[in-house]
Amino acid sequence: MITCKRVYNDKNGTNEGYRVLVDRLWPRGVKKTDFHYDEWNKEVAPSTELRKWFHAGGGDFTEFTQRYIKELTDTPEHWQPLLLIAKEQPLVLLYSGKDEQQNNATVLKAFLEKQLTHC
Repeated sequence: MITCKRVYNDKNGTNEGYRVLVDRLWPRGVKKTDFHYDEWNKEVAPSTELRKWFHAGGGDFTEFTQRYIKELTDTPEHWQPLLLIAKEQPLVLLYSGKDEQQNNATVLKAFLEKQLTHC
């Protein structure tokens, strides 16, 4: 099972699975010592260029999704370890974006779930 959780809504999550922060930047105002996470995987996050393009209002979420999936497809070494974890235990993708529906974690979740069906 793979779930997404916003960092600011869930700072003290425990015993819910393997928790991975999937943002390239550390969330503002969150102390590393106070936040429960198992891994910070910057490499699975959208590239800096894609993140800046999307947040600057350069495009819509559909195009962002297509570009991000292309980045993921080109770098399986960054997300394949997450598949192994998801096969063994619940995987929680942590993100800091304000939009709880349209963010990189939701795209990554759908991408990983699709990959799991092919395994």
